[in-house]
Amino acid sequence: MKVLFVLTSHDKLGDTGEKTGFWIEEFANPYYSLLDKGVEITVASPKGGKAPIDPNSDTEENQTEDTQRFKKDEAAQKVINNTHKLSEMKSEDFDAVFYPGGHGPLWDLSKDKDSIALIESFNKSQKPIGFVCHAPAALKNVKGEDGEPLVKGKKVTGFTNSEEEAVQLTDVVPFLVEDMLKENGGIYSKESDWSEYSLVDGNLITGQNPQSSGAVAEEIYKMLN
Repeated sequence: MKVLFVLTSHDKLGDTGEKTGFWIEEFANPYYSLLDKGVEITVASPKGGKAPIDPNSDTEENQTEDTQRFKKDEAAQKVINNTHKLSEMKSEDFDAVFYPGGHGPLWDLSKDKDSIALIESFNKSQKPIGFVCHAPAALKNVKGEDGEPLVKGKKVTGFTNSEEEAVQLTDVVPFLVEDMLKENGGIYSKESDWSEYSLVDGNLITGQNPQSSGAVAEEIYKMLN
C-alpha cells in the first residue's frame, strides 16, 4: 500500500511576523500509525525540499508519544527535510492521499494548482482522500466531476471557528475552514472544541483538529483493506 502525504511549504503566519507550517502531531501520528502497518509513505510539498514545522506545534504542551518519536527518528526527519515536489506526483502511483494540517495550508494548498489537480485525480479514481484540522483548506477550490465544489452535499468537518478563536488567529487567517466548507455546500458538523471527531463520506475523510489525526489515518487504512 502506498500513501502520499502532502505538506504545506508556507511558513509565514500572515502579517504577524511569526512562523507557521504544518502541525507535527498531525503528521507524526498518521505517519507512524500507517508506517507501522507496512504502508509505504511518500511526502511531497509545493516547493519540495524542507517542509516548515509550525513552532507552536513543537511546544511542551503539544508533545505526544508520536512527536517525541519523530524527534528521535532521523529517517523521518530526513523525509521532512527532503520532500518531493508536488508537481511531480501522480495519483496513479498511490493508493490514497493524506493532508496534515497546521495553518500553512490556508495560504498555499488552498490555491495550489498541482494540489487541486491531484485531489481531483485521486477523487476521480475513487481513492481515499484524507484531510485533518486546517488541511481541508486544500479543498477550497477543488471540484467534483460534476464541476461543483467537491465538498458540496458531503459530510465534512475541519478546524472549527471556535477553535480558531481559542488560538486567537481568527483575524490573521485568510479564511476560516468551517465557514469555507459551509460556503462550498459541505454538510459541516463538529464536536466540542479539541474533541476527536472524524467523518467519512464516500472516499472523503475529514478530521476536526489535531486530536483527530489518528482517526483519519485509521479510516484511510480501513478503506485500503
